[in-house]
Amino acid sequence: MTDSADTPATEAEAGRKRRHWLRWAALGAAVVVLAAAGVGWWAYRKLDGNITTDTTAEAELRKYEKERPSPAVNAARNILLIGSDTRTGAGNGKYGKDEGTQRSDTTILLHISAEGAGATAVSIPRDLMVRIPRCTKTDKSTTNEQFAQFNWAFEFGGTACTIRTLEKLTKIRIDHHMVIDFRGFKKMVDAVDGVEVCLKEPIDDRDAHLKLPAGRQTLHGEQALGFVRARKSIGNGSDTDRMDRQQMFLGALVNKVQSDGVLLNPTKLYPVLDAATRSVTTDPGLDSLRDLYDLARSMRAIPTEKVQFLTVPRRPYSYNANRDELVQPAADQLFARLRADQPVTVHPGGGGTPEPAGDGTGASAAPTFAGRNAAEGACQG
Repeated sequence: MTDSADTPATEAEAGRKRRHWLRWAALGAAVVVLAAAGVGWWAYRKLDGNITTDTTAEAELRKYEKERPSPAVNAARNILLIGSDTRTGAGNGKYGKDEGTQRSDTTILLHISAEGAGATAVSIPRDLMVRIPRCTKTDKSTTNEQFAQFNWAFEFGGTACTIRTLEKLTKIRIDHHMVIDFRGFKKMVDAVDGVEVCLKEPIDDRDAHLKLPAGRQTLHGEQALGFVRARKSIGNGSDTDRMDRQQMFLGALVNKVQSDGVLLNPTKLYPVLDAATRSVTTDPGLDSLRDLYDLARSMRAIPTEKVQFLTVPRRPYSYNANRDELVQPAADQLFARLRADQPVTVHPGGGGTPEPAGDGTGASAAPTFAGRNAAEGACQG
């Protein structure tokens, strides 16, 4: 039987032990929280510092503010995505000789509807014949206004010249821009553990550094870059066919990033964010991790079937079959719908020319454009 005289001392000692343990538990918890916060802050600062800011384009565009289109309606956003074919930088030299110039290898106008209703990515052919305005070059000299292929604008005057050319063509104001090079694209694909595609026939393209068997397979960085850049050895060898393939691949990439396996897994999400922030040069309005996170969050809320890809309606240029020209009034119909933040409907196949959709009453309905959505994946159809 326990001596009643010892009970108070025993209880007091037990109380001290409990308080001692609680203090250590509290200290341990504090250390864990502070460590997690420290790692979180370190990661945030690292990712935020990865982003390269382009202030030159913003300064140049301010000179022409009076001639630029009005902002998008309903708080919609228009972002210009430019894939640069520069050979400078680590890992890019193998794709050709660095001649000190660069052109836009891929240009996509991304329209994000207000309140996340949808997103439409419109590919602009690099060989599209357009009116390029007077632009300021890197050496501060000025080019003459001229009628030339679209991707020359990037070589003449960089991002600002490309934006002004597209705004004059479409009357759509570009709110933000992102430029990514070959190396950045490869890192993005590797960060999501590759993207699955299906090939109807094998590919052997020496210029694109690509050799693949037919069938379903997952492409990683180098292979993925070759796949979206190859032209002569795949399909009909046209740039239009290449743009269709790029849209298919980007749709599959969006699908992969939106999957739970990436967004909900910190060990997978961090490499994606690291690759993305290292890869891009943006305007000051998108040059922080917070800005990019807000953009990604708005895209994540859009169902993949509402993320659409299409090429601006085009056909071979009348005076040179190796160049492109817009199909009218189809192109203007597309631009008008984007300006008004109206839905754009796409269907597989075709050449980009819109088809009128009947509503059974004889009244005209919204046109339907040839394209695809991200939900289709790269192994459908």
